[in-house]
Amino acid sequence: MRRADISRETKETSITIRFDPDGGSQEIQTTLPFLDHMLESFGRHGGFGLSVAATGDIRVDPHHTVEDIGIVLGMAIKEAIGDGRGITRFADVVIPMDEARAEVALDCGGRGYLVFDGSFVGNETGGISNDLFEHFFYSLAHQAGITAHIVFSGRSDHHICESIFKAFGICLKQALTKSGNESEIRSTKGTF
Repeated sequence: MRRADISRETKETSITIRFDPDGGSQEIQTTLPFLDHMLESFGRHGGFGLSVAATGDIRVDPHHTVEDIGIVLGMAIKEAIGDGRGITRFADVVIPMDEARAEVALDCGGRGYLVFDGSFVGNETGGISNDLFEHFFYSLAHQAGITAHIVFSGRSDHHICESIFKAFGICLKQALTKSGNESEIRSTKGTF
């Protein structure tokens, strides 16, 4: 079973995440309704079982909560990947949403790196500063050991965000799909 359950508590946040790449329901409660919507889109379109329970110091601003959810989700994904034995490892997708478009390419090979290329129209979406979405994916990719290239465009920041989260979920599902050889690690090194 590849399911992972991770909890992390700091002076700023308390977060518990269950991530199951092989399916299940989505139960998201972050105290940030727009982020709930994005994480539900990520989980539903990725076909993941995903439970996120998070509280944080949003009276200050959403930064710590958004960042720490990215960190803990990345930790859960890394645990679910394990040694990477049997996964496809690489994937890429392009997902449109009305006028918006997101392209995501992933390598789940153990090295965390993010390229986040595109521009938002405004400064915030759903009460969250738009620069935090890059920070969320940086935290996730770094903790999960995933190289992620996210390229996007559009005229509605809501649609841009939603196309990114959907594309990331669909792409991650493809990368984590079993390749057919359960004992193979797709690396010339023999390990990630």
